[in-house]
Formats: sequence, C-alpha cells, structure tokens
Amino acid sequence: MDEKNFYRIYSSYLKNKYGQKVYKLPINVSVTCPNRDGVLGYGGCIFCGEKGAGFENLSNQLSVKEQLNKNMGYIRRRYKANKFIAYFQNFTNTYMPTEKFKRIIKEALIEDIVEISISTRPDSISDEQLKFLKQIKDERKVNITIELGLQSVNYHTLEKINRGHTLAEFIDAVLRIKKYNFEICTHIILNLPWDDKVDVLENAKILSALNIDSVKLHSLYIVKDTPLGDMYQKGEIKLISKEEYIDRVILFLEHIKPDIVIQRLTGRAPKEGTLFVNWNTSWWKIKEQILTKMDENNIKQGIKYNYLKGKTLK
Repeated sequence: MDEKNFYRIYSSYLKNKYGQKVYKLPINVSVTCPNRDGVLGYGGCIFCGEKGAGFENLSNQLSVKEQLNKNMGYIRRRYKANKFIAYFQNFTNTYMPTEKFKRIIKEALIEDIVEISISTRPDSISDEQLKFLKQIKDERKVNITIELGLQSVNYHTLEKINRGHTLAEFIDAVLRIKKYNFEICTHIILNLPWDDKVDVLENAKILSALNIDSVKLHSLYIVKDTPLGDMYQKGEIKLISKEEYIDRVILFLEHIKPDIVIQRLTGRAPKEGTLFVNWNTSWWKIKEQILTKMDENNIKQGIKYNYLKGKTLK
C-alpha cells in the first residue's frame, strides 16, 4: 500500500526538494539537557534513559566529521545516496556554550551535506545561535531545520513527564525560529498515559496554527531504570491499546494541515532494557495497519482541516 496516497511523506518531500535521494546521518555529541543537570531539574524526562534517543548512534568519542564520513560510507553503499542531512540528534544539541555550538556546526559542513538538522528543546535555543545559523545558511548554502521536542500540548502532562517547560516556551521558540525562515519539525508522543483524544486533536490544531513544517509522531516506549519504568512496573500507569493508538494517529492526521510533512508515524526502541515498545509488534506492521484503516475509511491527511481562518464565517 502506497503511503503517499494517505499523507505527505518525508522521503518524497526530500526528493522533490533536492532532486534526488537524501538521507539523514545521526550525529552524537557530548551534551546533556537542563532538566538532567540541575538547571531545571534532575533525571530528565521520565521516559528518557541514560542514552537518550540516540541508541543507534555512533560513539560521541568520534568527531562530528568522523561520524558523518563513517555513516556516509555505509549509506552510499547500501542505498546509493549522494546527498545527506547532518542530524544532531541526541539530547539537547543547543545546550552548550555558543563557541562550542559554532564549532560543531562548522565541523558538519563537509562535502555532500545539503542540510543541517538540530534536535533541541524549545527553552534551549538562543537568538545568537539562530543568527549564527542564518549566517551559515546564507554563506554555505545549506538548509537549516530545527527539531523541537514538545511531546504534548497539555501542560499538565508536560509537568508529569518532567519536561521542564510548558507550551508557552514552545510557541516562543517557534515564533523566533520562523523569523529566520528555518524549517521546524516537532516531536509528539500520542500515547502518553495522561493524554486523551482531546489532547491528540489539540496537538494537530496547534501545530497547524503555528505552521509547523513537519512532525514526528512517536509511540511511547518504556525503558527500564527510568521513573516511567518504575511507574509501569508498579502498575501506576495505564497504557492505551494498539488499536487505540492507531485511532489516535488517524485522528491526528485527519486534522493536521495537509501540507505539513509527516516524518514518522510510530517509533523504534532499543532491544535491551526496554519494558514496553509498540505492543510487541513491529513498527512497520503498525504503520501498515494505520494505512489499511485509512484506506478502508477513505481517510487522508487534512480532510478535517477546517477549523482555522475564521471558521464561523465560512
């Protein structure tokens, strides 16, 4: 089943943008987060393990250039790709002194890198960093994408998962980033235990109203020896079913603005030390089930995007 018939997929977007296959190359640098080191709190988000989201990354003992070259070689051989995105993925990649930030970005400006993607928190990116990235974009002719972790628009949920910020900081970051015409990707988890379908719907509406460029949808996975893992093992939280998750993804897609790119519908997790992931189902099978249900019910991205621009006067 061709997913392009149901939503705006990332691979096609990149091919149209650059005229050829483009692959993301993850970069792992030695950084942390302000809610791990005591500035905002300790331990990080309650679902975040010691390795963060970069469990498949190379060691941060390798330089940025070494990581890029090693990953480039593998992707070139396997997928015949020639253009790449340097993706600063793990933890908060703007949470560092400005000079260090400038240095690692410059290290990524090697041949065949057409874009730099930086994963960060909405409360951890400065105007000075944005001005520097604009300079890099103009001088080196590389595109810039900022990936902002949000997870939920429900500020009660944000407090429960120890994000250390609210929706306000996210909106502020989006407005400041948009001034520089950088693309923004937002990360959302659709099955957090404290969110319901109203929150799923509001996720889609707020991201649409803010003209977010792309979205990564994640299914929550639970790692051993994390606060969320402890809650799960003690029976203090209840997770929705796989069928409910599929319904939530479809609800989100129905209401999200049709030109927003969908980079992912579910997540992946490390094999070791994981207590729960994807209902013991392969991520691609869940995606197939989402597409099958959308096909059976004639659903496409944005078919219910009718709530902005003076709805009552239409």
